[in-house]
Amino acid sequence: MTPPDARIGGRLRAARQARGMTLDQVATAAELTKGFLSRLERDEVSPSVASLVTVAGVLGIGMGELFDPPSTQLVRAGTGSPIAFGGQQVHETLLTPGGQRDLQVIHSQLEPGGTGGADLYTLRSAVEFVYVLAGALDVVLDGEVVALGAGDALTFPGRTPHTWRNGSDAEPAEVLWVLSPAP
Repeated sequence: MTPPDARIGGRLRAARQARGMTLDQVATAAELTKGFLSRLERDEVSPSVASLVTVAGVLGIGMGELFDPPSTQLVRAGTGSPIAFGGQQVHETLLTPGGQRDLQVIHSQLEPGGTGGADLYTLRSAVEFVYVLAGALDVVLDGEVVALGAGDALTFPGRTPHTWRNGSDAEPAEVLWVLSPAP
């Protein structure tokens, strides 16, 4: 039996929905009733260990995921880890934990003339996303220049050869880069 104060229903529902499964599908695979699973997701029943192990197995999640609190890390303003990806005239801060492998968020402050370099490069991430907080940013993608201003966002495959530069020779720029998975 699960501890009386354990609230696992929401985690089970989220895992089921993330896999695109219906209550009927999980019930059939786990050999349980749809009604029982519905009540389990609402934390209205306390399942046996065998039932819980079976449902977790059907959903492809470990038992620890149901009971461990989500891992969080707070980064207060100005306390992110400084990093250097090799750009010139840029100050970069990592906003996600260094061990985070699913996602990496980088805050970049680009001085006028700041650049990722003249040569195009690729990263070992599936997707790159850049959001311009202030100023202007030119992203060079395999010979094409995409000009971005404050409030503009661009998503592209991380393996696309690219570089970037501050779109202004006089004003600084501030951008957020999101890489998934983390390179």
